[in-house]
Amino acid sequence: MSDLDGLAVIFDLDGTLVDSEPNYYEATRQMLAGHGVTDYTWAVHERLVGISTLETVMLLRDRHGLRPPVAELLAETNRRYLELARTRTRAYPEMRKFVELLAAEGVPSAVASGSSPEAIEAILAGTGLGAYLRTAVSADEVARGKPAPDVFLEAARRLGAVPADCVVLEDAAPGVAAAHAAGMRCIAVPYAATQADLLTTADLLLHGGQAEFTARAAYDWLTSL
Repeated sequence: MSDLDGLAVIFDLDGTLVDSEPNYYEATRQMLAGHGVTDYTWAVHERLVGISTLETVMLLRDRHGLRPPVAELLAETNRRYLELARTRTRAYPEMRKFVELLAAEGVPSAVASGSSPEAIEAILAGTGLGAYLRTAVSADEVARGKPAPDVFLEAARRLGAVPADCVVLEDAAPGVAAAHAAGMRCIAVPYAATQADLLTTADLLLHGGQAEFTARAAYDWLTSL
């Protein structure tokens, strides 16, 4: 019997399980450049970490007065992103260890992400994490993206878990807010150090981000609940 009996773990994908933000930045930069916007910087992108691709495209379309419809810009961004994601996405080593440790202990685990179903599938397949994380929910499959709780509640439903028994791992403020709105506990591993102060409502906040996260420490924290 596992020390984690009754618990379920739900992972955000981008910036939490894998370092995909450079790919999202490049895909978004390429899309905007194709429509005449050439000043999209990493600093601007970093402020958008944590919201869905759809919401990012909508915001940037309005900000820059782009004429193509949102659906067209979203499809272009996703196409460019998928080309990068299939071969250039790196899983964080300690997160991979944590996923494997949970699987070995029989702990139900899932992914809940603002990315498209195609992007989630490509990343899980390309990194090999799909062998352990067979349940995945995209914000495209629910009514509202983060900070609404919909993706996390749907992940819990598919796992057959009660929300109060779920622990979420997140890297950005919208995800932490979504976890709490879902009635779940949250471990925050900030993608950007500058965002740590926005994640103080998390049940466990690792100010140092991925450099501070270890699979064993996360496991020990879960067993203390």
